[in-house]
Amino acid sequence: MKAYYTYFKLKFITGLQYRSAAWAGISTQFFFGFVYIMVYIAFYESGGKNIPMTLSETITYLWLNQALLALVNQFTRDEELFKMVREGTISYELARPKNLYFMWFFKVLGQKLAAVTLRFFPLIIVTSLLPEPYGLGLPVSFIGFIVFLLSLTIGSLLVTALTVLYPIVTLATMSEKGIVNLMITIADILSGIVVPIPFFPLFLQKISSVLPFQYISDLPFRIYVGNIQINSCILPIIIQFIWLILLIVIGNLLMKKNLKRVVVQGG
Repeated sequence: MKAYYTYFKLKFITGLQYRSAAWAGISTQFFFGFVYIMVYIAFYESGGKNIPMTLSETITYLWLNQALLALVNQFTRDEELFKMVREGTISYELARPKNLYFMWFFKVLGQKLAAVTLRFFPLIIVTSLLPEPYGLGLPVSFIGFIVFLLSLTIGSLLVTALTVLYPIVTLATMSEKGIVNLMITIADILSGIVVPIPFFPLFLQKISSVLPFQYISDLPFRIYVGNIQINSCILPIIIQFIWLILLIVIGNLLMKKNLKRVVVQGG
């Protein structure tokens, strides 16, 4: 375990060095945050009926999405892992006497945490100071905030397990174009990054409730804003944890299976 922690620490510290990219990301996320908020304000002012979230809940949800985007998004792939698969440099990884799945897992987790650490605090501080209705709201309660942190922690591990799964699938397909890109697109939509899950049609809400993507960010964000009551979030968090264990087991088994068929050409 110490070796994996060292690998995680190395990737985390390395990721903290990309400050210019972080500032570019912060400005981009501010821009898109305001664009999304203005769209939703116009939607609420149009007098729609049966709106599943209040305006303040929606705006806080959107700002949490932007502040934690580097952690919870699926579209930022680890190109280094895909490059290992395409070019055969995965052979260097196989020479190390460690479980390759968990090496990749802690590598991705370290990079994601480094990226979100650089962007999270400036976004949270500034958006908390914005006037209504544009500002980030406080958590629904102290207990709600603690449950939010628990759910977000599981969601962070869940998105890491999914991110590692994509290059593992590429070991079999030899190309991330196609099924992997389709998986990433579906994951982004059904995780609530594009549109919060409560705004989905009922049939899509039912579909998303049995898939792991909703439990990455939509669940913790709705707990934070109070859209999901504390006494109603026990079962979703249990499902979230079950999906985490399932994806880790599936990823580990697929890694072992695909590595048996890996052929590295060249001299």
